[in-house]
Amino acid sequence: MEILSHLLTFFTEYGYIAVFCVLVACGFGIPIPEDITLVAGGIICALSRGTPYELNVQTMIIVTLSGVLLGDGVMFSLGRYLGPSVTRVPGLKHVITPQNYAKIQEKAKHYGDKVLFIARFLPGLRAPIFIISGISHKVSLLKFILMDGTAALISVPVWVYMGYLFAYDIDYVISVVKKSEVLILSIVAIILVLIISINFIKRRKK
Repeated sequence: MEILSHLLTFFTEYGYIAVFCVLVACGFGIPIPEDITLVAGGIICALSRGTPYELNVQTMIIVTLSGVLLGDGVMFSLGRYLGPSVTRVPGLKHVITPQNYAKIQEKAKHYGDKVLFIARFLPGLRAPIFIISGISHKVSLLKFILMDGTAALISVPVWVYMGYLFAYDIDYVISVVKKSEVLILSIVAIILVLIISINFIKRRKK
């Protein structure tokens, strides 16, 4: 995968700060796969072992979590403090379109703050969901950090350690990433069905 090769070269050159900056950029909706970025962070930790520039994988997890949460937090805060005018911010027009704006608002009404947890596993919808949740003012910043942070504590270490443990079998890692995208979407679909079913049962009882 070409993007992984470019990331490894960049990260090897600049270390933790490069990983951090790319993950913040991912949060801004820049089309760089976040899972591949996290995997690349783990890979360079493994490849640097025994060198003068060795990178610690535990430190990398802290760095990656910080980058992920900062990028997500900025998106949420932009929506919260700029409101609907955030769509006029240069660079965000491709992130929020009239179509996904209306669609995400509808989902937020039905599923509330659960959408924030699920969004962490939906690369294409993550940024617009966070921005629109901020615009809605129905979720506090503390609640946002709790929901997004809990999901990040699950996903981020998994990807970093995946890269770290299989650094010398990159083809295998890439195949796992591709398969996991299907698995994650399946899990998210199951969660959504459960939420819809629970809400339906509650309404019937009322």
